[in-house]
Amino acid sequence: MTLKKYLNLMSVLSIFCWLFWVFVIFFINPEETGLIGFVLFYFSLFLAILGTIAIIGFLIRARFIKGPVFKHVEASFRQGIWLSLLIVGLFLLQGLGILRWWNALFLLLFLMFLEFFFLSSRKKYKT
Repeated sequence: MTLKKYLNLMSVLSIFCWLFWVFVIFFINPEETGLIGFVLFYFSLFLAILGTIAIIGFLIRARFIKGPVFKHVEASFRQGIWLSLLIVGLFLLQGLGILRWWNALFLLLFLMFLEFFFLSSRKKYKT
């Protein structure tokens, strides 16, 4: 897949996920649908944020960091996953009424640990 196709596909899918998230907000009643309504809400929000952050992160990296642009795709997508998990995780904790600063800090530190793990393991085993 070419870089242009990847960016176009990610853009279209991100827009679709945002539209689906708005659809879930306006047309799905969580009291009637139960767990499925909540899963659709948080999962569509996660995918929408992931696509948006991955595209923005890639564009920023391609603009300011020299080197092959395809190398930026993996890092921006991975970091998009971490940021999306952080945002959706904070929303989920707030929705459950258990969001506290130490929960947010623990989640942030855990995701930072995962990022450092991926960065260090990639350099360690690179040939």
